[in-house]
Amino acid sequence: MLRHLHREPGFYKRLFYLALPLILQNLITTSLGFVDTFMVGMLGQNELSAVTAANTPIYMLQIIILGLLSGLSVLASQYWGKGDTESINRCMGVSLYAGLIIAVSVAVVLFFFPLQVMALVTNNGLLIELGAPYLRIVGLSYIFNTISSVYIGMQRSTENPAMGMIVFGISMLTNTCLNYILIFGKLGAPALGITGAAIATLISRVVEVVMVLCYATHYHRVPLMPHLLLRPGRAMVHSFLKYATPVLVNEVLWGLGVSVMTAIMGHMAISTDILAAYAIMGNIDKFSTVACFGVAGATAVIVGKRIGEGAGREEVYSVGCCLLTVSFGVGLAVSLCLAVLLPTVFIPYLYPLFHLKGLALEIAVIMCVVYLFMLPLKAFDITNITGLLRAGGDSRTASIIDLSCQWVIAVPLTFLTALVFNAPVAVVCLCIQSENVCKCPWGILRLRSRKWINNVTEEGL
Repeated sequence: MLRHLHREPGFYKRLFYLALPLILQNLITTSLGFVDTFMVGMLGQNELSAVTAANTPIYMLQIIILGLLSGLSVLASQYWGKGDTESINRCMGVSLYAGLIIAVSVAVVLFFFPLQVMALVTNNGLLIELGAPYLRIVGLSYIFNTISSVYIGMQRSTENPAMGMIVFGISMLTNTCLNYILIFGKLGAPALGITGAAIATLISRVVEVVMVLCYATHYHRVPLMPHLLLRPGRAMVHSFLKYATPVLVNEVLWGLGVSVMTAIMGHMAISTDILAAYAIMGNIDKFSTVACFGVAGATAVIVGKRIGEGAGREEVYSVGCCLLTVSFGVGLAVSLCLAVLLPTVFIPYLYPLFHLKGLALEIAVIMCVVYLFMLPLKAFDITNITGLLRAGGDSRTASIIDLSCQWVIAVPLTFLTALVFNAPVAVVCLCIQSENVCKCPWGILRLRSRKWINNVTEEGL
């Protein structure tokens, strides 16, 4: 793999240019999302629990939108390699139709039946009452978010990731400021509690669309073609469904798998302690993988463009090996940082901030140790599956690898060790992370086969 690191001049500069805005965008989103959670938590545990429950159906909508954007990325990056801006507009048209149909349908259900939807998530009457107004408003925000996300996804796939970083950065800052004003009633505004948080989210999403529309009118490298956006054509719909459907199914089932493993921990005798530790580990994971997902996003653009340009299989394979090596190295570097932060920051400062003590603190330390050993493999898997295989038009195999290792290996092992054998916490944590160990060799075999390299633009329109 190391021999593939020798690339043409400017390759790593371009990789850095593509990855850095994605890293900063993810870092901003993660950081301000953490601040949002903290603000709602200041209202009380009931309010925080209500918002957490209300966000469960919203999470599934986010997963669906992410799947659609992944399908857009596969096609748009390869068409960008061919310089075919008309087909890129057709891709956006299909994405917008599909995304808006889903987002509007969900928003209508959430607006008119928020109590019933909340009742599907929790049987706590107080949480249902608190969460329903939040759910009714925040559902509307994803209509606007779908529009902005599709356009930003196109920009990312055509080597302009900075645009998304700026838009989402401003949006999240707007959301945070409005949260402070509307949740707590600052600057003369009424204190609306978690309803204020929903209104802040809706306004920030509208701001996203306004910025996108203003930018689109002045951006001519990929000009908007309304006639193609509105009439993308059956051939493009067929291509989009072919490459987006496996990703969509993948994301939904993967999210469900994560929920199942959380539920398994919730049924353990030490459920309170392990779930508290797991919640903190989730935040550490989000911060730790921002660089990994940045490299994966850049990989999808670089590889997709190379294939669209008509590069040979061996050249594309060599580029893929290089980017996977870089990703593994990034994961290793972040892992070493975590190894330093655990005894110097996490144990003395971070964990006490979240009131972790006793068994919960011990579990949090074990989880972090297991995680930092697995992180290089996880970084490799993220880039291989979400970056390389999907960009090569091999979404179906990527989904099979991703879901099989989770549902056939990780979920059953976690269930057996946690609930049947009452294994030590360290063993349970290893089982939770075991999917990464399984994905790596399988992914390498698929990589070496070169069968993942497919020019999806050759199907014609």
